[in-house]
Amino acid sequence: MKNLKLSLVCAVLLSGLSSYAIDGNGDLNLHVLKTNGKLITFAINKVQKANLAIYAKDGSLIYTENAYGENGILRTFSLEEFPEGTYFLEVEDNTKKVIHEITINDFSTVLSSKAVSSVNKAVPAKSTSVAAR
Repeated sequence: MKNLKLSLVCAVLLSGLSSYAIDGNGDLNLHVLKTNGKLITFAINKVQKANLAIYAKDGSLIYTENAYGENGILRTFSLEEFPEGTYFLEVEDNTKKVIHEITINDFSTVLSSKAVSSVNKAVPAKSTSVAAR
């Protein structure tokens, strides 16, 4: 009976850990820090180098930059010149690419903190040698 209770407690703890990871608390986790009219500030934790790009809804590239930060990336974008509509912020590093939605209207800009798309990149396997006799 004691082993059953211990197993149940372990199962609940492990399921909690996996749901915590699913919520986007891993790499390329974007945090919207501040919005003020058409000015947005966001941070990407645990990433020192990433490519940032903004695309229009039709897929055309509007802006791109290579962003760097010692303990993460902090950026503020002024979207004053952007017409109303839906845009997409793509954040990509060596292992993952995530896309967040940006909605702009007359008075405000909203950057979704939850990714609308997330793709893990394949990591090449390390080369190993096998000795044959």
